[in-house]
Amino acid sequence: VLSAAAVGVAAVALVFGHVHGLTLAFGTTLVGEAVDYAIYLFLQRATGQPADRFWRTIRLGVMTSLAGFLALMTSGFPGLSQLGVYAVSGLVAAALVTRYGLTSVMPAQLHLRDLSGVSARLDRAFALARRHRMVLVACTVVAAVVVAWPGRTIWSQQLTELNPVPKAAQDLDTSLRSDLGAPDLRFIASLTAPDEQAALQAAEQATVVLQRAVQDGMLASFKSPTMVLPSLATQRARQAALPSEAESAVRLTQAMHGLPVQTQRLQPFLEDLDQARHSPLLSRQDLQGTSAAMLVDSLLVQRAHDVMVLLPLQANDQGPHPYELDTDGLTQRLHAAGLTQATVIDILTETSGIFSSYLHETLNMALAGSLAIVVLLLLSLRSWQRTLRVVLPLVCAVCCVTAVLVSLGHLLTILHLVGLLLVVAVGSNYALFFDGSLSALTPFERQQTQTSLLLANLATVGTYGLLGLSSIPVLSALGSTVALGTFLALLFAAAFAGRAPEPQA
Repeated sequence: VLSAAAVGVAAVALVFGHVHGLTLAFGTTLVGEAVDYAIYLFLQRATGQPADRFWRTIRLGVMTSLAGFLALMTSGFPGLSQLGVYAVSGLVAAALVTRYGLTSVMPAQLHLRDLSGVSARLDRAFALARRHRMVLVACTVVAAVVVAWPGRTIWSQQLTELNPVPKAAQDLDTSLRSDLGAPDLRFIASLTAPDEQAALQAAEQATVVLQRAVQDGMLASFKSPTMVLPSLATQRARQAALPSEAESAVRLTQAMHGLPVQTQRLQPFLEDLDQARHSPLLSRQDLQGTSAAMLVDSLLVQRAHDVMVLLPLQANDQGPHPYELDTDGLTQRLHAAGLTQATVIDILTETSGIFSSYLHETLNMALAGSLAIVVLLLLSLRSWQRTLRVVLPLVCAVCCVTAVLVSLGHLLTILHLVGLLLVVAVGSNYALFFDGSLSALTPFERQQTQTSLLLANLATVGTYGLLGLSSIPVLSALGSTVALGTFLALLFAAAFAGRAPEPQA
């Protein structure tokens, strides 16, 4: 696993120039399959099975795994394509290290703990599964009906389903933002200008339109950088509109006529007014170190060749469609005011559309990878019966774990799909060993091979089972999918294996 992780990180860095943190986390879980190779090798050395036949099975298992993970490499979703490169390069490295590294440092014969009692009981359990395989077939049919039930949507189209923050924390954040009156940042009006001052002037034009939209009930509120940093032209106009010192005194005297307040007591107001008329204009540098600077910098984005203005909008929570906004209508209002570059974006709709396209693309690539696995098995095994025996457990395991997740109310995400690909990758090793072991090996070798498969399965189920118990949604999704799926893959592989001599009681 260490060699797989090192090579995977290096390959991703060479191809993409950087490595996402999630790629490192989830990629390492994908290449966790490499642990199985070492377990199989230890049992092979301990039982003295023919090395050629053993490595032929391992090689075919690696190739089927690579065929599945190659689907991730072709994805337009950057995170998935990095995962694909990581998994493919890592598994190749792990297989080579196991084949040429471990074999060179291990003795020709290993003496492992006597597991004959476990092996015998496991042999009887697998024989029982073969005798009742029709029960498992019936369960798979029911699972297929659950998954394919008309009108049911099993895939999530929302990017928020990939949020690593627990649902309770998300709900608390939404509640606090609502109490504070903070914008939800779903709707944003944006426009561009060649420099900062032109951008501020355009924002002031947009402010007039947005204020009218608030009055009309189209908006509840909005934010603008000009609330704390007006353009220089506006500041000059405001200073010019202030009356002179003499005129201010006359106006104040007229206003105070007949009131029980002496004009002299308001002299500081006149001094402040005169100071405002001659004060230097406010600039971004004057806001340095204040919360106002954070607001301006978040809404006034300096880019390479222009400045982008962001105006967060809060949709009205009243009316027939609360919290919805006519983005096209508001865009037309801005265009009518001369802001032809302005546009109003529904972030939720746009990101959901992008995520949906990535999901459909990834599903298509996964189907293509599955077809490649079937073709590879047909070419390697040269028998459609053997190919069916290898493929059928994988199909049943994927179908059943999907049905369980759907029945529990989960909408599947890309991470569930990654988990299902890992189920296929790991399960293919189980199915290939069962396909060859029951007819070609001695009873002792068969039992030891089955024991190695169980140990490898328990390692996988235990590791991913802990992830499945996590309160972090993305970890729970991956862990629960792989833990349940790999266990079912082993069970179905044993049930659909070829006939073997009945174990001794």
